[in-house]
Amino acid sequence: MQDYGTRLERVFQWLADHPDDAVDLTRLADIACLSRYHFHRVYRATRGETVAETVRRLRLHRAAVELISRELPVTRVAHRAGYASQEAFTRAFKAAYGVPPARYRASFVPIPTVRRQGDPMQPTMNYDITIRETPAVRVAALPHRGDYARIATTFEQLSTIAGGLKLFGPATRSFGIYYDDPSATPRDALRSDACLTVPDDWLPSGRLEQREIRSGRYAVILHVGPYAELERAYKWVYGTWLAQSGEELADVPLVEEYLNDARTVSPRELRTEIWLPLR
Repeated sequence: MQDYGTRLERVFQWLADHPDDAVDLTRLADIACLSRYHFHRVYRATRGETVAETVRRLRLHRAAVELISRELPVTRVAHRAGYASQEAFTRAFKAAYGVPPARYRASFVPIPTVRRQGDPMQPTMNYDITIRETPAVRVAALPHRGDYARIATTFEQLSTIAGGLKLFGPATRSFGIYYDDPSATPRDALRSDACLTVPDDWLPSGRLEQREIRSGRYAVILHVGPYAELERAYKWVYGTWLAQSGEELADVPLVEEYLNDARTVSPRELRTEIWLPLR
């Protein structure tokens, strides 16, 4: 018999693949192979949110990406997010992201300051960049192929597998490894890994593969805010900071570490570290 985590992961995958479909709990119960009388109680108790809250979170994340990366009118973005009026969308978006959609679209990334590890802390705007020496980090990885913005579905699968193997502990950390530049690589060809740290005695099995985040020097940015805004941080660190830093990039992929959970905090409270590998 399949465990509940695996069943609910199928539901999340379906919701992520069909964000514009009406929520039909009977259909989702069938996908999960659970009784329609008990499905939603299991879903809410296991995931910590209702199906409607999952759908709203997925749609608002897509809306944030569209506001930043596309030129769709706000009314069109609101409609795609499932809101009958721009006013209702504005209220929901502001509650989640802290500002109205139009202001979010018009926002900019302030120039951060740079400091080296051990230097006195200096005031920053949005970002704090630290040159950090880090030991190697051994992780269990589940490969993701395609749009980076959809790696959340792979993390859901990873969490389900790791939960069944009892890999989670109080010190478990969550990473993403990204191998390609999305501006130069076809979306379907993008390569990345969803990763979790593992105990020393763990051996890869099934779909999980072993990776090692290399030891050495990294330029680390702490990004606070929605995942949709991470591309701005990347443009700044590659386009502005790197040229002024005197640093050379190492020939290894970049890494993101996720310091909290999108299911338990609002998008504006998400904390993500970007690790840029240096020689």
